[in-house]
Amino acid sequence: MADTTQDGTRTESSTPAGNENGHGPNTSIVLHPARRANSGWLRNSFLATGVAILLSPLTLFWPSAAPIDPTDYAERTRRVLRSTPLIDGHNDLPMMLRVEVHNRIYDGKVDLEKKLLGHTDLLRMRQGLVGGQFWSVYVDCDANQKHFEDPSWVVRDTLEQIDVTKRFIAEHPKHLQYCDNAFCVRKAFKSGRIASMIGIEGGHQVGGSIASIRQVFDLGARYITLTHNCDNAIGTAASTVAAGNADEGLFKLGYSAVKEMNRLGMLVDLSHVSHQTMRDTISVARAPVIFSHSGAYALSKHLRNVPDDVIRSVKQNRGVIMANFVSKFLNVDHPDQAGIDDVVNHIFHIAELCGWDCVGIGADFSGTQHVAIGLGDVSKYPALIEAVMERGATDEQVKMLVGDNILRVWAEVERAAKGIQASGELPVEEEYEGRKWALGLKGDPWMLRESAMTCVADANVRGAW
Repeated sequence: MADTTQDGTRTESSTPAGNENGHGPNTSIVLHPARRANSGWLRNSFLATGVAILLSPLTLFWPSAAPIDPTDYAERTRRVLRSTPLIDGHNDLPMMLRVEVHNRIYDGKVDLEKKLLGHTDLLRMRQGLVGGQFWSVYVDCDANQKHFEDPSWVVRDTLEQIDVTKRFIAEHPKHLQYCDNAFCVRKAFKSGRIASMIGIEGGHQVGGSIASIRQVFDLGARYITLTHNCDNAIGTAASTVAAGNADEGLFKLGYSAVKEMNRLGMLVDLSHVSHQTMRDTISVARAPVIFSHSGAYALSKHLRNVPDDVIRSVKQNRGVIMANFVSKFLNVDHPDQAGIDDVVNHIFHIAELCGWDCVGIGADFSGTQHVAIGLGDVSKYPALIEAVMERGATDEQVKMLVGDNILRVWAEVERAAKGIQASGELPVEEEYEGRKWALGLKGDPWMLRESAMTCVADANVRGAW
């Protein structure tokens, strides 16, 4: 989800010269009855050669063998996207289902298999050769929450949005397949379906509770963006710094949250966080991190983008930065002029500093009003890939960009979690330090003497009703 305001990144084998047995060219040839097998070899060689000649025209019709003009970027793109799933890191369609139809998907009002307004529907996803999608579960920061502990419906709305996401995936089994692990993505792709995953776009959506992180993981969420456009108990948001406030980085609970997400095998997403929060998180992460929809700060000085020092640290962390299509992040000075070439510029800048093995794609479709010219909806991914190829990227580099990198990162996060769990590390029990706990009743059957004594001494303990 984009900010709503500017203040919101061969070896070939051969024989020696001479005959097949390796003898020199001046060797006399004498035929012996015992060596007539060589004549059979000769006949078989002629036969094999004849078959090869007869079949050679057929290779022109065999896609994997047919030669291709390297400047035929459209055909190169089709071939890459047939073999490697294009996985987008961030699409806010679930938010639009909540806002527009109140999570009701069975009354026929919204048919995702037909062309809709906006950026996203299944028809155009197919046209765009999408192989996998992280569906963003996003709920706005609650403006009424003046303190992290103030009551809010954000967690409820998040749970409902997870529910509607899983339901609309299940409603379209011909097109979509729900996945909660990296292996499932390639399996879904091979079956012709779009792998569908869930990410939560903001730490405020778990109510400042690490226990809630565990619960949403159990419900299928596979990444959490540590902040959105507001600070929460985890850390500082980029929008806070843009508004002129201090960049305090990752908060005390944030360190514990990252530790627990690594233990679970949950992707830590650093889009939307402040630059210091990025640095703090990477410094303690025990697994690769992701930026699900960000750009390069050096090219566009928007605080949502990733500075060069952080891009270099992502290389050491083995993470991935997924380039977004949001106009004001691509070109903060002239967002109305931002186009497909700007996205390519951001991709190449990240690749130059970090390598082609840590760049990906995270458009932010259905979560922003203005996207790059030439990339107006989910059908336009091939145009981007063609432009990346035209700029000079090889097919292998493009495969990393479109899907191999995020799948490698996800698999590494899963492996790290298995190792952490095998070591016997227990779930994190730290809580937000400013949390207020419910008090017991005077007549409660206290387990501990300390609790009973505190009850007697504390006049604020509620009486039974």
